[in-house]
Amino acid sequence: MALRVFKKQEEKSKEIKEQELFGILKSPCVTEKSAKLGESNFYIFKVSKNSNKKQVKDAIESQYRVEVERVMIINIPKKRKFQGRKISGFKSGFKKAIVKVKQGQKIEIIGK
Repeated sequence: MALRVFKKQEEKSKEIKEQELFGILKSPCVTEKSAKLGESNFYIFKVSKNSNKKQVKDAIESQYRVEVERVMIINIPKKRKFQGRKISGFKSGFKKAIVKVKQGQKIEIIGK
């Protein structure tokens, strides 16, 4: 009886964990530089502003079924937009994660 209850609690905790990881990854960055880094097992993703390295690692491992060795996070600040000499507003900043995957594993990212 106790074993059955433990399994149900474990299943619920997995569901909660998957729900928490749902909004972490926004999109992969598909650029020339990211394609070059992809050859050496580094992949670049845009992630949510309030995510951390542990959450990014868990999200990528659960979504892409690969083992992550290292996660580096970069905050890209907002930048001013100009129209002539006037500032017309700001281009919003974002958070970017560079992820290293174990040797021999790949993440399939299809560019637009």
